[in-house]
Amino acid sequence: MRLFCRKAVVSAACFCMAVFWLAATALPAAAQDARWRITQERWSDADEKAWQDFVAALGGADCWTFDECIKSAANPYRHTDPKTRFYVDCADMPYVLRAYFAWKNGLPFAWQSAMKSSDGPGADIRYSEEGNVIVGRDSVPRAASGVNAISVLHTLVNVVSTAMFRRDATWDEPGMFADTYSPRLDREAIVPGTIAYDVNGHASLVWKVESGGRVLIFSSHPDHSLSRTFLGREFLRTGPQLGSIFQKFRPIEVVGATRAPNGALVGGRIVGARNADIPDFSLEQYQGSPPGSPYGWRTASWVWNGENMDFYTYLRARLSAGELEYHPVAEMKSMMQSICFDLRSRKQAVEISVGRGIQNMSPPDRLPRNIYGTDGVWELYSTPSRDARMKTAFKEMYDLVVEFIKMDMVDAPRLHYEGDNLARDLLAAYEEQNAACSISYRNSDGRTVELSIDRIAHRLYDLSFDPYQCVERRWGAQGEELASCRDGAQKTRWYEAQRYLRNQIDRTYDVDMGYSIAELESGPWGLRTGRGVEQGPDIDVKAYLTGVAQRGAGPRADIANPAGTP
Repeated sequence: MRLFCRKAVVSAACFCMAVFWLAATALPAAAQDARWRITQERWSDADEKAWQDFVAALGGADCWTFDECIKSAANPYRHTDPKTRFYVDCADMPYVLRAYFAWKNGLPFAWQSAMKSSDGPGADIRYSEEGNVIVGRDSVPRAASGVNAISVLHTLVNVVSTAMFRRDATWDEPGMFADTYSPRLDREAIVPGTIAYDVNGHASLVWKVESGGRVLIFSSHPDHSLSRTFLGREFLRTGPQLGSIFQKFRPIEVVGATRAPNGALVGGRIVGARNADIPDFSLEQYQGSPPGSPYGWRTASWVWNGENMDFYTYLRARLSAGELEYHPVAEMKSMMQSICFDLRSRKQAVEISVGRGIQNMSPPDRLPRNIYGTDGVWELYSTPSRDARMKTAFKEMYDLVVEFIKMDMVDAPRLHYEGDNLARDLLAAYEEQNAACSISYRNSDGRTVELSIDRIAHRLYDLSFDPYQCVERRWGAQGEELASCRDGAQKTRWYEAQRYLRNQIDRTYDVDMGYSIAELESGPWGLRTGRGVEQGPDIDVKAYLTGVAQRGAGPRADIANPAGTP
């Protein structure tokens, strides 16, 4: 039996432990008085609403690390904190935020402390094909004097990983209960503070659901930077045994405790609500609609108001305030803004790496066994997972714009557009947001290089995820822009050999990638080879819209059959 009680491996995709560093040697004595006294037996509806508001405020704040957000004006509790730095990874962020909120409000908190893979002995709980089983639990002690809250948060980061989310959504054991449960897919259930778990090894928190049904999420990363985007098809839908996609923290209650004179609860035990007793518990995301077996998820159907949809369109329909409607120009602006957020977050990640001087180090002879799940320098400073998600965002924008044009061609009722040239208006929205998004980097000579979303789109598959390479290559520079790069022949060869990996937008976390330069160069290439793919998908929205706008109405034969549009 393989238990997971501490994190010995750290991965770029947050499979394992993040770094949570407390400036313990610099903490004043007052920090030792940061006591967590539990005064409430359970989380009330008002507490849950306050939790939602807390997460929504942090998600909408102009902060780019977890520590910045906790110390920002968006956090109403910031003035009560000891002098502490909060550094967490994606898997830890939901737990640490929930625990932090519980601490500040005298609420109980408990967590899974050990997991075992359902795949059998020797299996890796980070990648388990059949999910994990809970074999240990812990909780914040109930004591009149309270406990040191910072110590509890530190413990959480040393225990929590994405393996905690990777367990069967049907699990309903009263003793070893799961920390989270599967919610309904509607606006009352999918709210700020809901966890979005990507089985490729990433966890985010929902901070807003737009009226049009788009789900905005934010997450922390191994380099401690924070990113914001919207939930898209990169969040793979799987069977319930892996726990994708949505999870919410399970209601818990302290039973059998006594109350001290100071109001603190003492003793007792933590009981988790059973699935059947949770009002918004549902296996809808696995069963489909109409519901079938959750384990028959591959063949689930998605019907809303008599219309067959794919899962992601169904999700938007269910989360829309009213009927699902597409406002294409507004959607274009929103998608561009989200990509701008991604680029700003990536800029910070690259700056952290360059600031540590990683680009001046000699690279190892081989890539990590898997570039999306590893440890050490690569885990902390590389960006393959982040870049793959960003490429997926570009691809989703391209695909949706193509669908908008198709829908406009047939006057689809779901498309709300009152202009006379959709391609032209989408192009104008693209240019407007491109001009509004300022991205730059400082090159190896210290000069500022200005970029934009459009410039990034034209070099998207040139952006290096390799932290050992110069900053110019991290941003896909070519020609004169590359002249200031100080990479030698070996790093240049590595860059060229990694081209096929940069073309790949799918994160194959279960494929061996530990190749040398020569092995990368020799091929073969393909999604399951671990060497990358020969060509990335088309994401050039501007070129597509320019072509359509120039053709005008044009012959409809050059537009794909729109029968299956959302």
